[in-house]
Amino acid sequence: MEFSHIGLITQTPQTDEVFIPATRVWVTNFTKHPFRVEWLRFEEDSPVTGPVRTQPHVAFRVDSLDAAAAGLPVLLEPFEPLEGMRVGFFQSLDGAVIELMEYETDPFV
Repeated sequence: MEFSHIGLITQTPQTDEVFIPATRVWVTNFTKHPFRVEWLRFEEDSPVTGPVRTQPHVAFRVDSLDAAAAGLPVLLEPFEPLEGMRVGFFQSLDGAVIELMEYETDPFV
């Protein structure tokens, strides 16, 4: 497991944000932020609810999303926001929102 980024919720449009149709959320490229921050701006009709939509998250790159998520409560089922990238949102046993990211190919290279 390798630290990737933190995700913060905003209502303000950000420079170079990209729309993710599966979740109806605008996101920024955390690899271009000096502190590895990803800004998330949800459309009103986004299907995302609960802690993923209201709380910050910490994200980790993992070799196997399924193995890393074993035993963790699921907040948002795994999906493919970008080609070659599979992510899911989970809750740590102490309540933190965790994003786990498995790359078939690195979409940020």
